[in-house]
Amino acid sequence: MQRIGRRAVLQGSTLLLASTVLEGFPRTLLAEDTQATRKLRIGLVTDMHYADKDPAINRHYRESLAKLEEAGKAFAEHKPNFVVELGDFIDAAADVATEQRYLKAIQAQFSQVAEERHYVLGNHCVDTLTKEEFLGGVGQEKSYYSFDQAGHHFIVLDSCFRSDGTPYQRKNFKWTDPNIPAEELEWLKADLAANDKPTIVFAHQRLDVSNSHGVKNGPAVREALEKSGNVQVVFQGHSHKNELNEIGGIHYCTLVAMVEGSGEENSGYSLLDIHEDGSLRLEGFRRQADRRWR
Repeated sequence: MQRIGRRAVLQGSTLLLASTVLEGFPRTLLAEDTQATRKLRIGLVTDMHYADKDPAINRHYRESLAKLEEAGKAFAEHKPNFVVELGDFIDAAADVATEQRYLKAIQAQFSQVAEERHYVLGNHCVDTLTKEEFLGGVGQEKSYYSFDQAGHHFIVLDSCFRSDGTPYQRKNFKWTDPNIPAEELEWLKADLAANDKPTIVFAHQRLDVSNSHGVKNGPAVREALEKSGNVQVVFQGHSHKNELNEIGGIHYCTLVAMVEGSGEENSGYSLLDIHEDGSLRLEGFRRQADRRWR
C-alpha cells in the first residue's frame, strides 16, 4: 500500500512544505515521534458517507466499507488511544429504516477500529434520523461535550442546528445553514474558562470560512476559542478537501473526505501524535496531507 502525503511544518508564522511519497504504513517514525516523546495518539477519519447506493458526484458510497477496513488495519498497527469520526458517517436516505440500515452496517465495522471512539455529528448523519436516533446507533450519549486525556483537553462540537436554533432532523434543514446555538455557545465559553490545558477541538462544518461550508456564527465561536488562549488546533471536515488556515493564533485543519473517488488510493485518514514538548504531528494516509505544528 502506498502512503502519499504533503508535509506541512509550522514554525511560528512560517509554513514549510515538502512532498513525501512513502511505501507502506509509517512503521518507523522519525526520532521526534518515538514512543518515548509521544504522550498521546489519535486516529482521525471524516466524511465516509457510507450508503448502499450507486456513486454520484464522485462519491463512491459503498466503497467506504473497504476504505475503512484499510484505515482499521493502520489503526490496529499504530494503536491510537482513541479515534474521532468528524461527521457525515452515513449518507442521506429516503426513509428512517434505510438510514438506520446504513448506520448499522458502517458502525459494525467502525466499532472494531478502537475501543474508545468519538462521533461528531454531520448534516448527513441527521438527514433522516433524529440526533437521538443517530447517537443511539453509535452508543454516544451527547452530541457536544468535552473530555481530558494525558494533560490535554478535547472538545466535540455540534453545528447541526438551524439559524433559529432548531436541531437538524428528518430533512427539516438546508445544509448551508449550520449554527452553534446560543445554549451550546454558552456551554463552550464556560468549558473553556474552566480549563487550563492545551485544547483541541473537533467539528464537522468549518469554523474558518464564511462560504456555504462554514458555520453561520463562526466568528462568535472563533472569538470564544481565541479568548481562552489554550486552543491549538480545530480539526474539521465537511468540504472534503485538505486545507489549513490560521486565524487568531489557532490552526484550522480541514481533513480530506474518505468517500471521494473510487479505490483505496482515493481514501484519506490520519494519525495525530501529541508530544511531551507540546508539538503535534499529523501523519496523513492516502490523499490526506501531513501536518506539523511546533
